[in-house]
Amino acid sequence: MERWDRVGRNAAYGAALALSPYLLIKVSWVVGALVGVLPIGDGFGLTEWVVLNTVTVGMAVIGIALALALVRPWGMRIPGALVAFCSWVGSGFLVSVLPFGLFTALLDVGGGSQGGGDDPAMPVWEGVLVQFSFVGMGLGLVLAVPAYLRRRWPDAFIGRVGDGRRTAAPWAAVVGAVVGLVWLYWAAGGSLGIAHPTERTSDGYLLLAAGWGFWALAGSAATWMLARARPVRLPCWIPLTFGWVGSGSLFAWSAWKLPFVLYVAVADPADVPLPENPAVAVVLHLCAVVAGAAMMRTLVRTRAHRRTRPGVAESPAQPEAALRREG
Repeated sequence: MERWDRVGRNAAYGAALALSPYLLIKVSWVVGALVGVLPIGDGFGLTEWVVLNTVTVGMAVIGIALALALVRPWGMRIPGALVAFCSWVGSGFLVSVLPFGLFTALLDVGGGSQGGGDDPAMPVWEGVLVQFSFVGMGLGLVLAVPAYLRRRWPDAFIGRVGDGRRTAAPWAAVVGAVVGLVWLYWAAGGSLGIAHPTERTSDGYLLLAAGWGFWALAGSAATWMLARARPVRLPCWIPLTFGWVGSGSLFAWSAWKLPFVLYVAVADPADVPLPENPAVAVVLHLCAVVAGAAMMRTLVRTRAHRRTRPGVAESPAQPEAALRREG
Protein backbone atom coordinates (compact mmCIF):
# COMPACT_ATOMS: atom_id res chain seq x y z
CA MET A 1 0.00 0.00 0.00
CA GLU A 2 2.84 2.40 0.83
CA ARG A 3 4.38 1.87 -2.59
CA TRP A 4 0.99 2.51 -4.24
CA ASP A 5 0.58 5.69 -2.17
CA ARG A 6 4.03 6.88 -3.21
CA VAL A 7 3.18 6.38 -6.88
CA GLY A 8 -0.12 8.22 -6.38
CA ARG A 9 1.57 11.14 -4.65
CA ASN A 10 4.11 11.55 -7.43
CA ALA A 11 1.34 11.32 -10.03
CA ALA A 12 -0.68 14.03 -8.25
CA TYR A 13 2.25 16.45 -8.23
CA GLY A 14 2.91 15.60 -11.88
CA ALA A 15 -0.74 16.29 -12.78
CA ALA A 16 -0.65 19.73 -11.13
CA LEU A 17 2.58 20.57 -12.92
CA ALA A 18 1.29 19.31 -16.28
CA LEU A 19 -1.86 21.44 -16.16
CA SER A 20 0.04 24.65 -15.36
CA PRO A 21 0.93 25.47 -19.01
CA TYR A 22 -2.75 25.25 -20.00
CA LEU A 23 -3.65 27.67 -17.21
CA LEU A 24 -1.00 30.15 -18.29
CA ILE A 25 -2.05 29.92 -21.95
CA LYS A 26 -5.72 30.53 -21.12
CA VAL A 27 -4.85 33.50 -18.89
CA SER A 28 -2.77 34.96 -21.73
CA TRP A 29 -5.73 34.56 -24.12
CA VAL A 30 -8.05 36.46 -21.79
CA VAL A 31 -5.57 39.25 -21.07
CA GLY A 32 -4.40 39.42 -24.69
CA ALA A 33 -7.95 39.69 -25.99
CA LEU A 34 -8.84 42.44 -23.52
CA VAL A 35 -5.85 44.57 -24.48
CA GLY A 36 -6.20 43.76 -28.19
CA VAL A 37 -2.89 42.02 -28.81
CA LEU A 38 -4.20 38.45 -29.34
CA PRO A 39 -6.88 37.24 -31.79
CA ILE A 40 -10.41 36.21 -30.84
CA GLY A 41 -11.71 32.80 -31.85
CA ASP A 42 -13.84 32.53 -34.98
CA GLY A 43 -17.55 33.02 -34.34
CA PHE A 44 -17.04 34.80 -30.99
CA GLY A 45 -17.36 38.39 -29.86
CA LEU A 46 -14.99 39.85 -27.31
CA THR A 47 -17.37 39.32 -24.38
CA GLU A 48 -18.19 35.74 -25.34
CA TRP A 49 -14.53 34.93 -25.85
CA VAL A 50 -13.46 36.39 -22.50
CA VAL A 51 -16.30 34.67 -20.62
CA LEU A 52 -15.61 31.27 -22.21
CA ASN A 53 -11.89 31.38 -21.51
CA THR A 54 -12.40 32.75 -18.02
CA VAL A 55 -14.50 29.64 -17.34
CA THR A 56 -11.68 27.42 -18.60
CA VAL A 57 -9.22 29.35 -16.42
CA GLY A 58 -11.41 28.55 -13.43
CA MET A 59 -11.58 24.90 -14.46
CA ALA A 60 -7.77 24.76 -14.72
CA VAL A 61 -7.39 26.32 -11.26
CA ILE A 62 -9.82 23.76 -9.83
CA GLY A 63 -7.91 20.98 -11.60
CA ILE A 64 -4.58 22.04 -10.10
CA ALA A 65 -6.16 22.44 -6.65
CA LEU A 66 -7.71 18.98 -7.01
CA ALA A 67 -4.37 17.40 -7.88
CA LEU A 68 -2.78 18.95 -4.81
CA ALA A 69 -5.73 17.89 -2.62
CA LEU A 70 -5.12 14.30 -3.67
CA VAL A 71 -1.65 14.38 -2.16
CA ARG A 72 -1.41 17.07 0.53
CA PRO A 73 -2.54 16.43 4.13
CA TRP A 74 -5.22 19.15 3.91
CA GLY A 75 -6.88 17.08 1.18
CA MET A 76 -7.90 14.54 3.84
CA ARG A 77 -9.51 17.26 5.96
CA ILE A 78 -11.79 18.90 3.41
CA PRO A 79 -15.22 17.30 2.77
CA GLY A 80 -14.79 13.97 1.04
CA ALA A 81 -17.83 14.53 -1.16
CA LEU A 82 -16.26 17.67 -2.64
CA VAL A 83 -12.99 15.93 -3.49
CA ALA A 84 -14.83 12.89 -4.86
CA PHE A 85 -17.08 15.04 -7.06
CA CYS A 86 -14.19 17.05 -8.52
CA SER A 87 -12.16 13.86 -9.04
CA TRP A 88 -15.13 12.22 -10.75
CA VAL A 89 -15.73 15.15 -13.11
CA GLY A 90 -12.01 15.52 -13.82
CA SER A 91 -11.66 11.82 -14.58
CA GLY A 92 -14.73 11.97 -16.80
CA PHE A 93 -13.24 14.86 -18.77
CA LEU A 94 -9.67 13.68 -19.16
CA VAL A 95 -9.23 9.98 -18.39
CA SER A 96 -12.02 9.02 -20.80
CA VAL A 97 -10.30 10.78 -23.71
CA LEU A 98 -6.74 9.69 -22.93
CA PRO A 99 -6.58 7.33 -25.93
CA PHE A 100 -7.76 10.15 -28.19
CA GLY A 101 -5.34 12.63 -26.61
CA LEU A 102 -2.38 10.28 -26.90
CA PHE A 103 -3.28 9.42 -30.48
CA THR A 104 -3.63 13.02 -31.59
CA ALA A 105 -0.49 14.04 -29.73
CA LEU A 106 1.55 11.37 -31.51
CA LEU A 107 -0.01 11.43 -34.97
CA ASP A 108 -1.71 14.84 -35.09
CA VAL A 109 -5.12 13.28 -35.89
CA GLY A 110 -8.04 15.67 -35.63
CA GLY A 111 -5.90 18.78 -35.71
CA GLY A 112 -5.18 18.68 -31.98
CA SER A 113 -8.41 20.47 -30.99
CA GLN A 114 -10.34 19.17 -28.03
CA GLY A 115 -12.06 22.34 -27.01
CA GLY A 116 -15.00 22.19 -29.33
CA GLY A 117 -13.73 25.02 -31.51
CA ASP A 118 -13.14 27.46 -28.64
CA ASP A 119 -9.56 28.38 -29.53
CA PRO A 120 -8.04 30.56 -32.26
CA ALA A 121 -5.33 29.35 -34.61
CA MET A 122 -2.49 28.41 -32.25
CA PRO A 123 1.25 28.29 -32.84
CA VAL A 124 2.55 24.74 -32.92
CA TRP A 125 4.32 25.09 -29.59
CA GLU A 126 1.15 26.32 -27.92
CA GLY A 127 -0.88 23.41 -29.26
CA VAL A 128 1.78 20.98 -28.03
CA LEU A 129 1.62 22.49 -24.53
CA VAL A 130 -2.18 22.25 -24.46
CA GLN A 131 -2.01 18.59 -25.48
CA PHE A 132 0.71 17.96 -22.89
CA SER A 133 -1.47 19.52 -20.19
CA PHE A 134 -4.51 17.40 -21.04
CA VAL A 135 -2.60 14.15 -21.39
CA GLY A 136 -0.41 14.78 -18.35
CA MET A 137 -3.36 15.67 -16.13
CA GLY A 138 -5.31 12.64 -17.35
CA LEU A 139 -2.43 10.25 -16.72
CA GLY A 140 -1.87 11.79 -13.30
CA LEU A 141 -5.50 11.29 -12.33
CA VAL A 142 -5.34 7.64 -13.43
CA LEU A 143 -2.89 6.96 -10.59
CA ALA A 144 -3.58 9.71 -8.05
CA VAL A 145 -7.37 9.38 -7.74
CA PRO A 146 -7.44 5.62 -6.90
CA ALA A 147 -4.63 6.10 -4.38
CA TYR A 148 -6.56 8.90 -2.63
CA LEU A 149 -9.87 7.05 -2.64
CA ARG A 150 -8.27 3.89 -1.23
CA ARG A 151 -6.71 5.92 1.58
CA ARG A 152 -9.96 7.65 2.47
CA TRP A 153 -12.52 4.87 1.85
CA PRO A 154 -10.60 1.57 1.85
CA ASP A 155 -13.67 -0.61 2.50
CA ALA A 156 -15.31 0.41 -0.77
CA PHE A 157 -12.58 -1.32 -2.79
CA ILE A 158 -12.41 -4.59 -0.82
CA GLY A 159 -14.08 -7.78 -1.95
CA ARG A 160 -15.64 -9.07 -5.12
CA VAL A 161 -18.71 -8.30 -7.17
CA GLY A 162 -21.76 -9.56 -5.30
CA ASP A 163 -20.77 -8.64 -1.74
CA GLY A 164 -22.11 -5.10 -2.00
CA ARG A 165 -25.58 -3.76 -1.42
CA ARG A 166 -28.11 -4.87 -4.05
CA THR A 167 -30.29 -2.12 -5.50
CA ALA A 168 -33.19 -1.97 -7.92
CA ALA A 169 -32.44 -2.39 -11.61
CA PRO A 170 -30.60 0.85 -12.48
CA TRP A 171 -32.64 2.67 -15.13
CA ALA A 172 -29.73 5.10 -15.51
CA ALA A 173 -27.54 2.31 -16.86
CA VAL A 174 -30.10 1.62 -19.57
CA VAL A 175 -30.30 5.31 -20.51
CA GLY A 176 -26.50 5.58 -20.52
CA ALA A 177 -26.21 2.55 -22.77
CA VAL A 178 -28.72 4.01 -25.24
CA VAL A 179 -26.77 7.28 -25.34
CA GLY A 180 -23.54 5.34 -25.92
CA LEU A 181 -25.07 3.34 -28.76
CA VAL A 182 -26.20 6.57 -30.46
CA TRP A 183 -22.68 8.00 -30.25
CA LEU A 184 -21.17 4.80 -31.63
CA TYR A 185 -23.78 4.82 -34.41
CA TRP A 186 -22.76 8.35 -35.39
CA ALA A 187 -19.06 7.51 -35.15
CA ALA A 188 -19.65 4.58 -37.53
CA GLY A 189 -21.23 6.92 -40.08
CA GLY A 190 -24.93 6.68 -39.19
CA SER A 191 -26.97 9.58 -40.53
CA LEU A 192 -30.15 9.44 -38.45
CA GLY A 193 -30.28 12.60 -36.31
CA ILE A 194 -27.46 14.24 -38.28
CA ALA A 195 -28.30 17.63 -39.79
CA HIS A 196 -24.93 18.58 -41.33
CA PRO A 197 -22.97 15.46 -42.32
CA THR A 198 -20.03 17.48 -43.67
CA GLU A 199 -19.35 18.89 -40.20
CA ARG A 200 -18.46 15.47 -38.77
CA THR A 201 -15.85 14.41 -41.29
CA SER A 202 -12.82 15.08 -39.10
CA ASP A 203 -11.00 12.16 -37.53
CA GLY A 204 -11.16 14.02 -34.22
CA TYR A 205 -14.95 14.04 -34.17
CA LEU A 206 -15.15 10.36 -35.04
CA LEU A 207 -12.59 9.36 -32.43
CA LEU A 208 -14.23 11.42 -29.71
CA ALA A 209 -17.71 10.09 -30.50
CA ALA A 210 -16.39 6.53 -30.49
CA GLY A 211 -14.61 7.14 -27.18
CA TRP A 212 -17.68 8.66 -25.54
CA GLY A 213 -19.78 5.76 -26.81
CA PHE A 214 -17.36 3.16 -25.47
CA TRP A 215 -17.19 4.70 -21.99
CA ALA A 216 -20.97 5.17 -21.85
CA LEU A 217 -21.47 1.45 -22.57
CA ALA A 218 -18.65 0.36 -20.26
CA GLY A 219 -19.90 2.54 -17.40
CA SER A 220 -23.46 1.36 -17.88
CA ALA A 221 -22.45 -2.31 -17.87
CA ALA A 222 -20.32 -1.85 -14.74
CA THR A 223 -23.10 0.00 -12.91
CA TRP A 224 -25.60 -2.71 -13.82
CA MET A 225 -23.23 -5.44 -12.61
CA LEU A 226 -22.60 -3.80 -9.24
CA ALA A 227 -26.25 -2.85 -8.71
CA ARG A 228 -27.57 -6.34 -9.37
CA ALA A 229 -24.87 -7.79 -7.07
CA ARG A 230 -24.82 -11.28 -8.56
CA PRO A 231 -21.75 -13.02 -7.09
CA VAL A 232 -18.93 -13.50 -9.58
CA ARG A 233 -15.21 -14.05 -9.14
CA LEU A 234 -14.30 -10.50 -10.13
CA PRO A 235 -12.65 -7.92 -7.82
CA CYS A 236 -15.08 -5.07 -7.27
CA TRP A 237 -12.48 -2.42 -8.08
CA ILE A 238 -12.58 -3.38 -11.78
CA PRO A 239 -16.26 -2.53 -12.43
CA LEU A 240 -15.94 0.39 -10.00
CA THR A 241 -13.20 1.85 -12.19
CA PHE A 242 -15.21 1.51 -15.39
CA GLY A 243 -18.35 2.78 -13.68
CA TRP A 244 -16.48 5.76 -12.23
CA VAL A 245 -14.91 6.87 -15.52
CA GLY A 246 -17.93 5.97 -17.66
CA SER A 247 -20.48 7.83 -15.56
CA GLY A 248 -18.08 10.76 -15.18
CA SER A 249 -17.60 10.94 -18.95
CA LEU A 250 -21.37 10.98 -19.53
CA PHE A 251 -21.89 13.73 -16.98
CA ALA A 252 -18.84 15.94 -17.56
CA TRP A 253 -18.72 16.12 -21.34
CA SER A 254 -22.46 16.50 -21.81
CA ALA A 255 -22.72 19.10 -19.03
CA TRP A 256 -19.99 21.04 -20.86
CA LYS A 257 -21.66 20.75 -24.26
CA LEU A 258 -25.29 21.17 -23.20
CA PRO A 259 -25.22 24.99 -22.81
CA PHE A 260 -23.59 25.33 -26.23
CA VAL A 261 -26.10 23.12 -28.05
CA LEU A 262 -28.95 24.86 -26.22
CA TYR A 263 -27.65 28.19 -27.52
CA VAL A 264 -27.45 26.82 -31.07
CA ALA A 265 -30.92 25.28 -30.80
CA VAL A 266 -32.49 28.53 -29.59
CA ALA A 267 -30.48 31.20 -31.45
CA ASP A 268 -29.80 29.16 -34.61
CA PRO A 269 -26.64 31.11 -35.58
CA ALA A 270 -25.78 30.67 -39.25
CA ASP A 271 -22.01 30.54 -38.64
CA VAL A 272 -22.10 27.77 -35.97
CA PRO A 273 -23.51 24.61 -37.55
CA LEU A 274 -23.64 21.46 -35.45
CA PRO A 275 -23.21 18.05 -37.06
CA GLU A 276 -26.25 16.81 -35.12
CA ASN A 277 -29.78 18.11 -35.24
CA PRO A 278 -29.78 20.67 -32.37
CA ALA A 279 -32.96 19.30 -30.78
CA VAL A 280 -31.61 15.74 -30.89
CA ALA A 281 -28.29 16.90 -29.44
CA VAL A 282 -30.04 18.72 -26.57
CA VAL A 283 -32.08 15.65 -25.64
CA LEU A 284 -29.06 13.35 -25.91
CA HIS A 285 -26.79 15.51 -23.74
CA LEU A 286 -29.54 16.06 -21.18
CA CYS A 287 -30.09 12.30 -20.93
CA ALA A 288 -26.33 11.79 -20.58
CA VAL A 289 -26.05 14.31 -17.72
CA VAL A 290 -28.95 12.77 -15.80
CA ALA A 291 -27.81 9.21 -16.46
CA GLY A 292 -24.21 9.92 -15.45
CA ALA A 293 -25.24 11.51 -12.15
CA ALA A 294 -27.71 8.71 -11.37
CA MET A 295 -25.14 6.03 -12.23
CA MET A 296 -22.65 7.57 -9.82
CA ARG A 297 -25.29 7.63 -7.09
CA THR A 298 -25.96 3.96 -7.72
CA LEU A 299 -22.25 3.12 -7.46
CA VAL A 300 -22.00 4.94 -4.14
CA ARG A 301 -25.07 3.17 -2.75
CA THR A 302 -23.83 -0.28 -3.77
CA ARG A 303 -20.57 0.15 -1.84
CA ALA A 304 -21.75 2.32 1.06
CA HIS A 305 -23.12 -0.68 3.00
CA ARG A 306 -20.84 -3.44 1.77
CA ARG A 307 -21.80 -6.82 3.17
CA THR A 308 -18.93 -8.69 4.78
CA ARG A 309 -18.53 -12.30 3.74
CA PRO A 310 -18.35 -14.87 6.53
CA GLY A 311 -14.89 -15.00 8.00
CA VAL A 312 -13.81 -11.73 6.42
CA ALA A 313 -13.49 -8.80 8.77
CA GLU A 314 -14.19 -5.24 7.77
CA SER A 315 -11.15 -3.06 7.26
CA PRO A 316 -11.64 0.14 9.27
CA ALA A 317 -11.21 3.39 7.39
CA GLN A 318 -8.17 5.16 8.80
CA PRO A 319 -7.85 8.54 7.14
CA GLU A 320 -6.01 9.86 10.21
CA ALA A 321 -3.30 7.22 9.83
CA ALA A 322 -2.93 8.02 6.14
CA LEU A 323 -2.72 11.71 7.04
CA ARG A 324 0.10 11.02 9.50
CA ARG A 325 1.98 9.00 6.86
CA GLU A 326 1.70 11.84 4.37
CA GLY A 327 2.68 14.50 6.87
